[in-house]
Amino acid sequence: MQSLIVSNNEAGQRLDKLLTKYLNLAGKSFLYKMMRKKNITLNGKKCDGSEKLLSGDEIKLFLSDETISKFSEVKIPDVKKINLDIIYEDEHILLVNKPSGMLSQKAKDTDESLVEYLIDYMISSGQLSTEQLKSFRPSICNRLDRNTSGLVVGGKSLAGLQVMSEVFKDRSIHKYYNCVVKGEVLKRQTITGFSIKNEATNQVAIHKTSVPGSVPIITEYEPIQHYGGYTLLKVTLITGRTHQIRAHLSSIGHPIVGDYKYGDSRVNEEAKKLFHISSQMLHSFQVVFPDLKEPLAYLSGKSFQAPLPKTFTKICKDWR
Repeated sequence: MQSLIVSNNEAGQRLDKLLTKYLNLAGKSFLYKMMRKKNITLNGKKCDGSEKLLSGDEIKLFLSDETISKFSEVKIPDVKKINLDIIYEDEHILLVNKPSGMLSQKAKDTDESLVEYLIDYMISSGQLSTEQLKSFRPSICNRLDRNTSGLVVGGKSLAGLQVMSEVFKDRSIHKYYNCVVKGEVLKRQTITGFSIKNEATNQVAIHKTSVPGSVPIITEYEPIQHYGGYTLLKVTLITGRTHQIRAHLSSIGHPIVGDYKYGDSRVNEEAKKLFHISSQMLHSFQVVFPDLKEPLAYLSGKSFQAPLPKTFTKICKDWR
């Protein structure tokens, strides 16, 4: 028999959801059968799995240690050691300045991504134990393209994950980007259009009017600095669609330098030759939090910034 005391990171979810994490190799039918037979109880009483857990609740598993071990597998990421560029950290969240070239999340099982590096960091720093990993896994709340750098928010607690994921989903959080584009952009603009994604190629096309399957997009940008036929822009996403900044700017004749999917091949080759730039110059440099729910209300209105990568200064030499 084993007894589990529900922690703050486990509270707020249904009992059956927690059990599928803790006994992750067991089928749901087995779990429901064990609850019906009172081989799994909640606070000493029969349960059906629909109960919402509170911190301090006690779950008893009247199962042999061999059975529990058989159905419980903890996956600890075995990844190379990475020194994460952490901009901010507290008990609930951290903000990481993701470098270009790092995946936000795995695309296949053999990949290493920011999620695995986050878990490894928390284990190595003593903030997370193997036992805790059985029922809670830290993760990220927003994603950036592999070759886009900048701020990614990670959830270290269940509350952190839930609150931050909600504000990214409802778009109440404000996100700002810097990018270097071809040509001289002279004034601030808000541009609109319609985006449609080709799932086979993972590429989007931009249309001026709506077409079947398309979604509306709105992008706002303003010039910060000009240098040698390039412009450093500040970009605000009013909507947030796949590859929106890259495709939308390209569609108006200002592709991002180093973008080999939507960019200008001649400009990319020039940038590679002159400045040794081989990936897209797009950086998520600032987030501003809206009013947040407890227990993260202390972050309401807070703003965080990630400095520009050194690659940007190769072109924007006089930018400060």
